[in-house]
Amino acid sequence: MRYAVTVAVAVWMLAGAFAQAAGDAAAGKTKAHVCVACHGAEGNSVNPEWPKLAGQLPAYIVSQLQNFKQGVRQNPLMAPIAKALSEQDMLDLAAYFGSQERKLTGATNAELAQQGEHLYRGGNMQSQIAACTGCHGPTGSGIPPRFPRLSGQHATYTKQQLLAFKAGNRVSDGDIMTSIAFRMSEKEINAVAEYISGLH
Repeated sequence: MRYAVTVAVAVWMLAGAFAQAAGDAAAGKTKAHVCVACHGAEGNSVNPEWPKLAGQLPAYIVSQLQNFKQGVRQNPLMAPIAKALSEQDMLDLAAYFGSQERKLTGATNAELAQQGEHLYRGGNMQSQIAACTGCHGPTGSGIPPRFPRLSGQHATYTKQQLLAFKAGNRVSDGDIMTSIAFRMSEKEINAVAEYISGLH
């Protein structure tokens, strides 16, 4: 009985902590006026070099904004914007963009996407490349809080990020992606990025 009460209290305390850390989507929509120029009003960017934020895991959005603010992740456009954000701003923006529906455009190269599917689902044992499904899920929906949603993301943006991991220019998410991308050929990067763009 005492154990059950202790567990119940612990769960209640954790629930309270998460509630305090929750963002306000309505407030986030108001604060998103700076973001829409690149990411679109609902987080569906038109420029394929800028990521879609719609439907992204809120915890992941917050972690990346923190990385930009702290200089762990480098980007001349994002750094000054992130530095001006409070923790609550980040939570609110994440709640807003996370609640929006991601628009899926689909892969434009079916043959390349098919090659990417094999890598995404099965990896490459010969070059020790793990399957993407292990961290990002079979539909690319991600696993909170660390592993982001990939499905429907612009192929160009995904390719840029994989190349940045491969070159060691992006290290904000630990060494998991760095080690995987390092082993990937540019052809494999192109293929998996194309597949992800149509994944849902």
